[in-house]
Amino acid sequence: MKTKLAIPDNVVEHAAYIYRKAVAAKLTRGRTMSSLIAASLYAACRETNTPRTLDDIAKTGNIERRALSRDLRTLIRKLDLRLDQYDPGSFIVKLANNLNLKEKTKRDALDFLKRAKEKEITSGKHPVALAASSLYLSAVINGERLSQKKFSDEAGVSDVTIRNRVAMIKNTLDLDFN
Repeated sequence: MKTKLAIPDNVVEHAAYIYRKAVAAKLTRGRTMSSLIAASLYAACRETNTPRTLDDIAKTGNIERRALSRDLRTLIRKLDLRLDQYDPGSFIVKLANNLNLKEKTKRDALDFLKRAKEKEITSGKHPVALAASSLYLSAVINGERLSQKKFSDEAGVSDVTIRNRVAMIKNTLDLDFN
């Protein structure tokens, strides 16, 4: 999983530490080893702010998302883990590279996110959807014409979500374009 997801060594070491704590707390009973390892890896990614989604890890580890999610909740509850919400900006580079967008588009998208955070409209919103939406806005402004569907597929959210987040960011930041 480490190589497929391009996860740094320090994150893998932290995941191993979380897994060892789970074994010591006897959380392995009744759970598959692979699912618990994957849940530990996701928790480590969240703690180190390494942008990987639950779906990425589930797909790569060939684990049901539901089982992975359940084991993650168990780890959080039993090991008293404090996982912060991902910063939407951490997903910008990954999404932009996958969509072959220009550097200026990335910078503008990060600026949109920063301004949106200052206006306090990002709270409670899906971080990957916010990243994809600000990238879409930035791409349109910079003349890179890609469909909302491409952004939504890459982000793993619906195109309606992208459309709603785009409208929210556009209206709040008073952006004007067509």
